[in-house]
Amino acid sequence: MNARADRCWHCASPIAPDTRIEAQAGGASRAFCCGGCAAAAQWIEQLGLGDYYRLRSQPAPRAPGDTESAWRRPELLREVARPLGDGRSEALIAIEGVRCAACVWLIERALGAERGIDSVQVNAVSRRARIVWREHETSLADALAALARAGYTALPLSAPALDDARRREAREAMKRLLVAGFGAMQAMMYASALYFGAVERMDTATRTGMRWLGLLVATPVVLYSARPFFAGAWRALRARTLGMDVPVALALAAIYAASVFAALRGRGEIYFDSVSMFVFFLLAGRYLEMRARHRAGDLTDSLARLAPAQAERVRAGDGTIERVAVAELAVGDLVHVAEGGIVPVDGELESASCRVDEALLSGESQPLRKQRGDMLIAGSVLAEGPARIRARRVGMATTLAAIQRLIAQAQAERPRLARAGERAAAHFVVRVLALAALCALVWTWLDPARAFDATIAVLVVSCPCAFALAVPAAITRALGALARRAVLIVHADAIETLAAATHVVFDKTGTLTEPQLALADVEATTRLDAAEALAIAAALARQSRHPVAVAIAAASTATQLNATHVVATAGGGLAGEIDGRRYRLGRAAFALASAGDDDAIVLADDDGALARLRIGERLRAGAREAVAALRAQGLQLEILSGDAPEKVRAIAARLDIADWKARQLPADKLARLQALRADGARVIAVGDGINDAPVLAAADVAVAIAGGAELAQASSDIVLAGERLDALAEARRVACETLQVMHQNQRWAFVYNLAAVPLAALGFVPGWLAAAGMSASSLVVVLNALRIDRRRAAPVVAAGNAFASRGAA
Repeated sequence: MNARADRCWHCASPIAPDTRIEAQAGGASRAFCCGGCAAAAQWIEQLGLGDYYRLRSQPAPRAPGDTESAWRRPELLREVARPLGDGRSEALIAIEGVRCAACVWLIERALGAERGIDSVQVNAVSRRARIVWREHETSLADALAALARAGYTALPLSAPALDDARRREAREAMKRLLVAGFGAMQAMMYASALYFGAVERMDTATRTGMRWLGLLVATPVVLYSARPFFAGAWRALRARTLGMDVPVALALAAIYAASVFAALRGRGEIYFDSVSMFVFFLLAGRYLEMRARHRAGDLTDSLARLAPAQAERVRAGDGTIERVAVAELAVGDLVHVAEGGIVPVDGELESASCRVDEALLSGESQPLRKQRGDMLIAGSVLAEGPARIRARRVGMATTLAAIQRLIAQAQAERPRLARAGERAAAHFVVRVLALAALCALVWTWLDPARAFDATIAVLVVSCPCAFALAVPAAITRALGALARRAVLIVHADAIETLAAATHVVFDKTGTLTEPQLALADVEATTRLDAAEALAIAAALARQSRHPVAVAIAAASTATQLNATHVVATAGGGLAGEIDGRRYRLGRAAFALASAGDDDAIVLADDDGALARLRIGERLRAGAREAVAALRAQGLQLEILSGDAPEKVRAIAARLDIADWKARQLPADKLARLQALRADGARVIAVGDGINDAPVLAAADVAVAIAGGAELAQASSDIVLAGERLDALAEARRVACETLQVMHQNQRWAFVYNLAAVPLAALGFVPGWLAAAGMSASSLVVVLNALRIDRRRAAPVVAAGNAFASRGAA
């Protein structure tokens, strides 16, 4: 970047006359806006990292002033850091001010040069860093002081702050898209006037005016809307690679430069309409992909939302309850959790008993009873309470944080598939440039007056627009087609890998089954029939919100019976009167005052048992159809569940899935998936709970149910927003069709260029026809992409309503 004398060398901010500071940087005297920027620049030079100012694509953030660091506070350290057990610690933080690859280069080398720092990993997209340091040599506060000297600010991971960044990205993308759309419409209008005017002999003044109007509306499109493509191409060229942005940027630059030159000359062809439409189509595709990505949210943000921000701590002196931030909790604190609340720490239960829902962590479908002295896990929900818990692990030491680290490890091992379109365009652009140069040389020798027009015609007619649009056009169409089925594609690469999949691994609880329990069977005695027994049981059950009671009440349509004097016994069941007769509903030990089948709910009166009600799981809507369709597509199916063997076996039998495993911890699921992939399988993982997130993150394609945990959705490639599982089979069919269309588009682009380029090089294609041919080639690609999912069935009403409500939200 070139520095101006009136702007700061470090951050490029305007320099006020009374704050101007001169200091040595980059081998010369430089001007700075403040002492902080001057100190940051000198510190960068001292580390031998002065190349940062040459490599960066944007100014550095303004260096912060001297402020007291909060990173030495124990409660903050517990929130972001954890010991590794070998004298080292690690922290995951957010960094404010990261704008380009040069920022990553600078941060990693600057912090890595500090004494005691083992490793620094920075992600430019998420603006997060993982820092590992040796505790006896340095501290996190000292490491982040070095970060501040470089002009960057470290922040604890904050879901609200990152949500704001996501909203800013969406607003910026929308602004660029609107500018491109307006410019494309106006440029096309002026170009049409020129095309028609050429036939009707438009006068010179009018024609010149139309050219300048085209330049006026196309310039903001190229310089503002297309800026991400130029920035991406520059980063790729600096890294000595040819990505998708390189041919796109070259095409934009060539078309725009040729058009500006023609406008300035007052003769020759202009292509402002083509360049504007090209930018608009590409931005529209990228915007849709960004919206799909944002719907699933960010992995770490979702994990932060699962953990409560505040907790109720019991004061040691007087036993009163105070509300504090979870970050302030320490080992040994006594924590109070109300019924329905989320456990904020890993701790030991000091109350007599409670029931906790650990479905998000262990996959267990029913709440578990805990007795005094049992351990409770952070992130679990207190189904029956209240409860008091003695904190044993807090912050980064909790089980929830351990799952987060497991996810990060799985994501780091995940392979990335290169798009076929990028490879084709990268090779194609080299050949086009060589051919254009050859064409210029030949025509300069034969007829210099025609050299420029012929060369521009070659660049325009053979512009890699069709190549560049071949993949985005198909993906954009597929995104829309799948969205109508309430299937959200988070990562566009998932379409390719979904089509190539060979295996599907399902979780059970909340994935193949509904999260809510269901009544499976009523076995009545000879004293009354099953319908009568169910009506009595439902009358009692309607007085409770326990999951089992809710399932029984939902199974009965009879409402004429009313239960009175209903009393709930914790761990036992319900007792009440109906028409003056006493009934009990619950476990056998409670209903019959004797041992019995603990898997069944017993309805009894004073004379003994009346019926046994068995509670089971209800298959998710579309589960049978999904399994049948996926099997018909040739995929191998398997269930990996953390639930009990008998429950997994029952669901597997109902769905005719032969391969299943029960009592699977997150690490077990991950190991099984890795074994499948080691044998060459391409695996689709379908899950719902947080315990599924590691296997989702490591799968070739990760599919999450919208009603499940936010974390599982965030680490997925595909989200089933309508909660119908048969949408997965439809998604794979659309993915296969999309892959076919992508290949067709690429073949068409190749054939078109093979035919058009020689004609342009020989001078048979004037500029206006070259622009029309380029636009037509792109239009063919887009129209072919519209063929995707033309045979779609009507969307499921429930799924459509679910998706619509989410979109409105």
